[in-house]
Amino acid sequence: MLTFPHKFKESLEDFNKYAASLKKGMENLASLNEVTADQAEHHVNCGGCRACRACCTKKELIYQDGKRKLYRYTPRAKKVCPVPTMVVYAMVNRYTMLDLQPNRSIIRNLLDHGQDVYLIDWGYTDRMDRFLTMEDYIDGFINDCVDIVRERHQIAAVNLLGVCQGGTFSTVYAALYPEKVKNLITMVTPIDFDTKECLLNVWASAFDADLMIDAYGNVPGDMMNSAYTMLQPFSLSIQKYINVVQIMEDTDKLTDFLRMEAWIFDSPDQPGETLRQFLKEFYQGNKLVKGEFKLDGRMVELKNITMPVLNIYGDFDTLVPPVSSKALLKHVGSKDVEELTYPVGHIGMFVSGKTQKTLAPKIAEWINKRV
Repeated sequence: MLTFPHKFKESLEDFNKYAASLKKGMENLASLNEVTADQAEHHVNCGGCRACRACCTKKELIYQDGKRKLYRYTPRAKKVCPVPTMVVYAMVNRYTMLDLQPNRSIIRNLLDHGQDVYLIDWGYTDRMDRFLTMEDYIDGFINDCVDIVRERHQIAAVNLLGVCQGGTFSTVYAALYPEKVKNLITMVTPIDFDTKECLLNVWASAFDADLMIDAYGNVPGDMMNSAYTMLQPFSLSIQKYINVVQIMEDTDKLTDFLRMEAWIFDSPDQPGETLRQFLKEFYQGNKLVKGEFKLDGRMVELKNITMPVLNIYGDFDTLVPPVSSKALLKHVGSKDVEELTYPVGHIGMFVSGKTQKTLAPKIAEWINKRV
Protein backbone atom coordinates (compact mmCIF):
# COMPACT_ATOMS: atom_id res chain seq x y z
CA MET A 1 0.00 0.00 0.00
CA LEU A 2 2.92 2.36 0.68
CA THR A 3 3.93 2.19 -3.00
CA PHE A 4 0.45 2.96 -4.32
CA PRO A 5 0.83 6.77 -4.50
CA HIS A 6 4.12 6.32 -6.35
CA LYS A 7 2.57 3.94 -8.90
CA PHE A 8 -0.42 6.24 -9.32
CA LYS A 9 1.90 9.15 -10.03
CA GLU A 10 3.77 7.10 -12.65
CA SER A 11 0.51 6.08 -14.29
CA LEU A 12 -0.68 9.67 -14.34
CA GLU A 13 2.59 10.82 -15.90
CA ASP A 14 2.32 8.09 -18.56
CA PHE A 15 -1.25 9.15 -19.28
CA ASN A 16 -0.25 12.80 -19.60
CA LYS A 17 2.55 11.88 -22.01
CA TYR A 18 0.13 9.76 -24.06
CA ALA A 19 -2.42 12.58 -24.12
CA ALA A 20 0.23 15.12 -25.14
CA SER A 21 1.41 12.82 -27.93
CA LEU A 22 -2.15 12.33 -29.10
CA LYS A 23 -2.80 16.09 -29.08
CA LYS A 24 0.36 16.85 -31.05
CA GLY A 25 -0.37 13.98 -33.39
CA MET A 26 -3.86 15.22 -34.14
CA GLU A 27 -2.42 18.66 -34.87
CA ASN A 28 0.05 17.08 -37.27
CA LEU A 29 -2.70 15.03 -38.87
CA ALA A 30 -4.87 18.10 -39.36
CA SER A 31 -1.97 20.05 -40.85
CA LEU A 32 -1.03 17.46 -43.47
CA ASN A 33 -2.03 18.63 -46.92
CA GLU A 34 -2.96 16.17 -49.61
CA VAL A 35 0.48 16.28 -51.23
CA THR A 36 2.32 15.58 -47.99
CA ALA A 37 -0.11 12.79 -47.16
CA ASP A 38 0.60 11.21 -50.55
CA GLN A 39 -2.95 11.69 -51.79
CA ALA A 40 -2.49 14.29 -54.53
CA GLU A 41 -3.01 13.05 -58.07
CA HIS A 42 -1.86 16.40 -59.50
CA HIS A 43 1.60 16.39 -57.91
CA VAL A 44 4.31 16.27 -60.55
CA ASN A 45 6.17 12.95 -60.35
CA CYS A 46 9.66 14.36 -59.98
CA GLY A 47 11.00 11.02 -58.76
CA GLY A 48 13.09 12.58 -56.03
CA CYS A 49 10.98 13.92 -53.17
CA ARG A 50 8.81 12.52 -50.40
CA ALA A 51 5.75 14.19 -51.92
CA CYS A 52 5.68 12.01 -55.04
CA ARG A 53 2.54 9.93 -55.07
CA ALA A 54 3.16 6.28 -54.09
CA CYS A 55 5.24 5.23 -57.07
CA CYS A 56 8.04 7.76 -56.88
CA THR A 57 10.68 6.49 -59.30
CA LYS A 58 10.48 7.72 -62.88
CA LYS A 59 9.18 5.25 -65.41
CA GLU A 60 7.95 5.07 -68.99
CA LEU A 61 4.91 3.26 -70.39
CA ILE A 62 6.19 0.74 -72.91
CA TYR A 63 3.12 -1.33 -73.74
CA GLN A 64 -0.56 -1.44 -72.84
CA ASP A 65 -3.29 -4.00 -73.38
CA GLY A 66 -6.53 -2.64 -71.97
CA LYS A 67 -5.92 -1.77 -68.32
CA ARG A 68 -2.75 -3.88 -68.13
CA LYS A 69 0.51 -2.00 -68.62
CA LEU A 70 4.22 -2.65 -68.95
CA TYR A 71 6.55 0.04 -67.57
CA ARG A 72 10.28 0.55 -67.88
CA TYR A 73 11.99 2.45 -65.07
CA THR A 74 14.53 5.09 -66.00
CA PRO A 75 18.04 3.68 -65.39
CA ARG A 76 19.93 5.38 -62.56
CA ALA A 77 23.40 3.84 -62.84
CA LYS A 78 26.19 4.54 -65.34
CA LYS A 79 26.72 0.85 -66.04
CA VAL A 80 23.48 -1.07 -66.63
CA CYS A 81 23.03 -4.85 -66.73
CA PRO A 82 22.64 -5.98 -70.38
CA VAL A 83 19.79 -8.36 -69.48
CA PRO A 84 16.70 -6.53 -68.14
CA THR A 85 14.69 -7.76 -65.16
CA MET A 86 10.93 -7.90 -65.52
CA VAL A 87 8.98 -7.70 -62.25
CA VAL A 88 5.68 -9.56 -61.94
CA TYR A 89 3.77 -8.43 -58.85
CA ALA A 90 0.72 -10.09 -57.34
CA MET A 91 -2.77 -9.18 -58.46
CA VAL A 92 -3.70 -8.68 -54.80
CA ASN A 93 -2.89 -5.11 -53.75
CA ARG A 94 -0.69 -2.90 -55.92
CA TYR A 95 2.89 -3.01 -57.12
CA THR A 96 3.51 0.40 -55.52
CA MET A 97 4.72 -1.46 -52.41
CA LEU A 98 7.97 -2.03 -54.33
CA ASP A 99 8.44 1.72 -54.76
CA LEU A 100 6.63 3.18 -51.79
CA GLN A 101 8.88 6.20 -51.23
CA PRO A 102 12.48 7.13 -52.02
CA ASN A 103 13.95 5.65 -48.85
CA ARG A 104 11.82 2.49 -49.05
CA SER A 105 12.02 1.33 -52.63
CA ILE A 106 13.34 -1.99 -53.88
CA ILE A 107 12.85 -0.72 -57.43
CA ARG A 108 15.05 2.32 -56.85
CA ASN A 109 17.67 0.22 -55.07
CA LEU A 110 17.82 -2.23 -57.97
CA LEU A 111 18.23 0.67 -60.40
CA ASP A 112 20.98 2.19 -58.26
CA HIS A 113 22.81 -1.14 -58.46
CA GLY A 114 22.77 -1.22 -62.22
CA GLN A 115 19.66 -3.23 -63.03
CA ASP A 116 17.39 -2.42 -65.97
CA VAL A 117 13.91 -2.85 -64.53
CA TYR A 118 10.57 -3.43 -66.24
CA LEU A 119 7.34 -3.98 -64.31
CA ILE A 120 3.85 -5.26 -65.04
CA ASP A 121 0.90 -3.24 -63.72
CA TRP A 122 -2.25 -5.39 -63.67
CA GLY A 123 -4.49 -2.35 -63.22
CA TYR A 124 -7.87 -2.40 -61.52
CA THR A 125 -10.16 -5.30 -62.29
CA ASP A 126 -13.69 -4.53 -63.47
CA ARG A 127 -16.62 -6.51 -64.89
CA MET A 128 -14.86 -6.89 -68.24
CA ASP A 129 -12.25 -9.09 -66.52
CA ARG A 130 -14.72 -11.42 -64.83
CA PHE A 131 -13.94 -14.39 -67.09
CA LEU A 132 -10.21 -13.89 -67.63
CA THR A 133 -8.19 -16.93 -66.56
CA MET A 134 -4.60 -17.65 -65.63
CA GLU A 135 -4.08 -18.59 -69.28
CA ASP A 136 -4.96 -15.00 -70.23
CA TYR A 137 -2.57 -13.50 -67.71
CA ILE A 138 0.37 -15.93 -68.03
CA ASP A 139 0.19 -17.22 -71.61
CA GLY A 140 -1.20 -13.89 -72.71
CA PHE A 141 0.05 -10.74 -71.05
CA ILE A 142 3.20 -11.99 -69.31
CA ASN A 143 4.33 -13.75 -72.48
CA ASP A 144 3.58 -10.67 -74.58
CA CYS A 145 5.59 -8.48 -72.21
CA VAL A 146 8.55 -10.87 -72.18
CA ASP A 147 8.58 -10.92 -75.98
CA ILE A 148 8.44 -7.12 -76.13
CA VAL A 149 11.42 -6.77 -73.79
CA ARG A 150 13.35 -9.44 -75.68
CA GLU A 151 12.72 -7.66 -78.97
CA ARG A 152 13.61 -4.21 -77.59
CA HIS A 153 16.96 -5.44 -76.28
CA GLN A 154 17.66 -8.03 -78.99
CA ILE A 155 18.15 -10.81 -76.44
CA ALA A 156 16.88 -14.38 -76.18
CA ALA A 157 15.79 -14.33 -72.54
CA VAL A 158 15.02 -11.92 -69.69
CA ASN A 159 15.42 -12.05 -65.93
CA LEU A 160 12.08 -12.69 -64.27
CA LEU A 161 11.39 -11.46 -60.72
CA GLY A 162 8.05 -12.62 -59.32
CA VAL A 163 6.52 -11.38 -56.06
CA CYS A 164 4.00 -13.41 -54.00
CA GLN A 165 1.23 -14.57 -56.37
CA GLY A 166 3.25 -12.98 -59.16
CA GLY A 167 6.05 -15.33 -58.18
CA THR A 168 3.74 -18.30 -58.65
CA PHE A 169 2.75 -16.94 -62.06
CA SER A 170 6.44 -16.43 -62.91
CA THR A 171 7.28 -19.98 -61.84
CA VAL A 172 4.56 -21.36 -64.08
CA TYR A 173 5.79 -19.20 -66.93
CA ALA A 174 9.42 -20.27 -66.46
CA ALA A 175 8.37 -23.92 -66.54
CA LEU A 176 6.47 -23.43 -69.80
CA TYR A 177 8.93 -21.06 -71.50
CA PRO A 178 12.37 -21.85 -70.06
CA GLU A 179 14.09 -20.63 -73.20
CA LYS A 180 12.77 -17.10 -72.55
CA VAL A 181 13.90 -16.82 -68.91
CA LYS A 182 17.58 -16.15 -68.22
CA ASN A 183 17.28 -16.13 -64.41
CA LEU A 184 14.29 -16.67 -62.13
CA ILE A 185 13.95 -14.77 -58.85
CA THR A 186 10.99 -15.48 -56.59
CA MET A 187 10.12 -13.37 -53.54
CA VAL A 188 7.75 -14.51 -50.75
CA THR A 189 6.22 -16.89 -53.29
CA PRO A 190 3.80 -19.72 -52.44
CA ILE A 191 4.73 -22.97 -54.16
CA ASP A 192 3.68 -25.84 -51.88
CA PHE A 193 0.19 -24.92 -50.67
CA ASP A 194 -0.37 -28.01 -48.52
CA THR A 195 0.71 -26.62 -45.16
CA LYS A 196 -0.94 -26.08 -41.80
CA GLU A 197 1.62 -23.46 -40.76
CA CYS A 198 -0.49 -20.63 -42.16
CA LEU A 199 -4.11 -19.95 -41.26
CA LEU A 200 -4.75 -18.66 -44.78
CA ASN A 201 -3.84 -22.06 -46.24
CA VAL A 202 -6.06 -23.83 -43.71
CA TRP A 203 -9.02 -21.63 -44.57
CA ALA A 204 -8.47 -21.74 -48.33
CA SER A 205 -8.13 -25.53 -48.39
CA ALA A 206 -11.73 -25.92 -47.22
CA PHE A 207 -13.20 -22.82 -48.86
CA ASP A 208 -16.16 -23.07 -51.24
CA ALA A 209 -14.53 -21.19 -54.09
CA ASP A 210 -17.35 -21.92 -56.55
CA LEU A 211 -19.99 -20.45 -54.23
CA MET A 212 -17.98 -17.26 -53.69
CA ILE A 213 -17.12 -16.70 -57.36
CA ASP A 214 -20.62 -17.56 -58.58
CA ALA A 215 -22.08 -15.14 -56.05
CA TYR A 216 -19.67 -12.22 -56.48
CA GLY A 217 -18.24 -12.60 -59.96
CA ASN A 218 -15.14 -10.55 -59.27
CA VAL A 219 -14.24 -10.81 -55.59
CA PRO A 220 -14.14 -7.37 -53.92
CA GLY A 221 -10.74 -6.18 -52.77
CA ASP A 222 -12.26 -5.04 -49.47
CA MET A 223 -13.41 -8.59 -48.83
CA MET A 224 -9.92 -9.90 -49.46
CA ASN A 225 -8.49 -7.29 -47.09
CA SER A 226 -10.93 -8.31 -44.39
CA ALA A 227 -9.81 -11.92 -44.71
CA TYR A 228 -6.14 -10.95 -44.37
CA THR A 229 -6.95 -8.81 -41.34
CA MET A 230 -8.67 -11.75 -39.65
CA LEU A 231 -5.40 -13.70 -39.80
CA GLN A 232 -4.14 -11.39 -37.03
CA PRO A 233 -7.27 -9.53 -35.91
CA PHE A 234 -5.95 -7.88 -32.76
CA SER A 235 -2.61 -6.64 -34.09
CA LEU A 236 -3.96 -5.54 -37.50
CA SER A 237 -7.30 -4.08 -36.40
CA ILE A 238 -6.54 -2.60 -32.98
CA GLN A 239 -2.94 -2.67 -31.82
CA LYS A 240 -1.36 -0.83 -34.73
CA TYR A 241 -3.80 2.06 -34.36
CA ILE A 242 -3.02 2.28 -30.65
CA ASN A 243 0.69 2.21 -31.39
CA VAL A 244 0.46 4.97 -33.98
CA VAL A 245 -0.11 7.49 -31.17
CA GLN A 246 3.52 6.95 -30.19
CA ILE A 247 4.78 8.21 -33.56
CA MET A 248 2.20 10.90 -34.40
CA GLU A 249 4.41 13.67 -32.99
CA ASP A 250 6.89 12.97 -35.79
CA THR A 251 5.40 14.24 -39.05
CA ASP A 252 7.66 12.06 -41.22
CA LYS A 253 6.79 8.89 -39.32
CA LEU A 254 3.10 9.78 -39.41
CA THR A 255 3.27 10.36 -43.16
CA ASP A 256 5.05 7.02 -43.60
CA PHE A 257 2.26 5.31 -41.65
CA LEU A 258 -0.45 6.97 -43.74
CA ARG A 259 1.33 6.06 -46.95
CA MET A 260 1.41 2.44 -45.85
CA GLU A 261 -2.27 2.54 -44.88
CA ALA A 262 -3.12 3.99 -48.28
CA TRP A 263 -1.34 1.07 -49.94
CA ILE A 264 -3.01 -1.54 -47.73
CA PHE A 265 -6.49 -0.34 -48.62
CA ASP A 266 -5.70 0.19 -52.29
CA SER A 267 -6.95 -3.29 -53.12
CA PRO A 268 -8.16 -4.13 -56.64
CA ASP A 269 -11.00 -6.60 -57.04
CA GLN A 270 -9.87 -10.08 -58.03
CA PRO A 271 -10.93 -11.48 -61.45
CA GLY A 272 -13.39 -14.26 -60.69
CA GLU A 273 -12.22 -17.11 -62.89
CA THR A 274 -8.54 -16.49 -62.19
CA LEU A 275 -9.15 -16.57 -58.45
CA ARG A 276 -11.29 -19.70 -58.84
CA GLN A 277 -8.40 -21.42 -60.64
CA PHE A 278 -5.83 -20.23 -58.12
CA LEU A 279 -7.85 -21.45 -55.14
CA LYS A 280 -8.92 -24.80 -56.55
CA GLU A 281 -5.77 -25.75 -58.46
CA PHE A 282 -3.20 -24.55 -55.94
CA TYR A 283 -4.62 -24.00 -52.45
CA GLN A 284 -6.97 -26.98 -52.61
CA GLY A 285 -5.36 -29.29 -55.17
CA ASN A 286 -1.70 -28.37 -54.58
CA LYS A 287 -1.23 -29.39 -58.19
CA LEU A 288 1.87 -27.33 -58.90
CA VAL A 289 4.22 -29.43 -56.75
CA LYS A 290 2.31 -32.63 -57.53
CA GLY A 291 3.04 -32.15 -61.23
CA GLU A 292 -0.67 -32.18 -62.07
CA PHE A 293 -1.29 -28.55 -63.00
CA LYS A 294 -2.15 -27.80 -66.61
CA LEU A 295 -2.28 -24.41 -68.29
CA ASP A 296 -4.20 -24.35 -71.54
CA GLY A 297 -3.84 -28.12 -71.78
CA ARG A 298 -0.05 -28.15 -71.22
CA MET A 299 1.38 -29.85 -68.16
CA VAL A 300 3.43 -27.47 -66.01
CA GLU A 301 6.51 -29.41 -64.91
CA LEU A 302 8.77 -27.59 -62.46
CA LYS A 303 11.70 -29.78 -63.51
CA ASN A 304 11.71 -27.78 -66.76
CA ILE A 305 12.99 -24.80 -64.77
CA THR A 306 16.66 -25.30 -65.56
CA MET A 307 17.79 -21.67 -65.44
CA PRO A 308 19.43 -20.29 -62.23
CA VAL A 309 16.91 -19.74 -59.42
CA LEU A 310 17.08 -17.36 -56.45
CA ASN A 311 14.33 -17.92 -53.89
CA ILE A 312 13.76 -15.19 -51.26
CA TYR A 313 11.45 -15.56 -48.26
CA GLY A 314 10.74 -14.11 -44.81
CA ASP A 315 11.22 -16.13 -41.65
CA PHE A 316 8.15 -14.56 -40.04
CA ASP A 317 5.85 -14.44 -43.06
CA THR A 318 2.27 -15.20 -41.95
CA LEU A 319 0.80 -15.08 -45.48
CA VAL A 320 3.35 -17.26 -47.28
CA PRO A 321 5.08 -19.43 -44.67
CA PRO A 322 8.73 -20.34 -45.34
CA VAL A 323 7.88 -24.02 -45.83
CA SER A 324 5.65 -23.06 -48.77
CA SER A 325 8.36 -21.00 -50.49
CA LYS A 326 11.30 -23.29 -49.75
CA ALA A 327 9.61 -26.15 -51.60
CA LEU A 328 10.51 -24.56 -54.94
CA LEU A 329 14.15 -25.62 -54.86
CA LYS A 330 13.14 -29.24 -54.22
CA HIS A 331 11.20 -29.46 -57.47
CA VAL A 332 13.05 -27.39 -60.07
CA GLY A 333 15.49 -28.98 -62.50
CA SER A 334 18.15 -26.30 -62.10
CA LYS A 335 21.47 -27.13 -60.46
CA ASP A 336 22.17 -23.45 -59.80
CA VAL A 337 19.76 -22.69 -56.96
CA GLU A 338 20.12 -20.38 -53.98
CA GLU A 339 18.00 -19.24 -51.03
CA LEU A 340 18.02 -15.85 -49.38
CA THR A 341 16.11 -15.34 -46.14
CA TYR A 342 15.43 -12.37 -43.86
CA PRO A 343 13.98 -12.16 -40.34
CA VAL A 344 10.91 -10.25 -41.55
CA GLY A 345 7.26 -10.78 -42.39
CA HIS A 346 5.53 -10.63 -45.76
CA ILE A 347 5.38 -6.84 -46.13
CA GLY A 348 8.57 -6.31 -44.15
CA MET A 349 10.46 -7.88 -47.04
CA PHE A 350 9.80 -4.71 -49.05
CA VAL A 351 9.78 -1.90 -46.49
CA SER A 352 11.82 -3.07 -43.50
CA GLY A 353 15.08 -1.34 -42.70
CA LYS A 354 16.56 -4.84 -42.41
CA THR A 355 16.11 -5.40 -46.13
CA GLN A 356 16.52 -1.94 -47.68
CA LYS A 357 20.32 -1.89 -47.41
CA THR A 358 21.11 -5.44 -48.49
CA LEU A 359 18.27 -7.09 -50.44
CA ALA A 360 18.56 -5.24 -53.77
CA PRO A 361 22.40 -5.32 -53.76
CA LYS A 362 22.34 -9.08 -53.21
CA ILE A 363 19.80 -9.60 -56.00
CA ALA A 364 21.83 -7.40 -58.35
CA GLU A 365 25.07 -9.21 -57.49
CA TRP A 366 23.40 -12.59 -58.02
CA ILE A 367 22.07 -11.53 -61.44
CA ASN A 368 25.32 -9.94 -62.60
CA LYS A 369 27.22 -13.19 -61.98
CA ARG A 370 24.82 -15.01 -64.32
CA VAL A 371 24.44 -12.75 -67.34
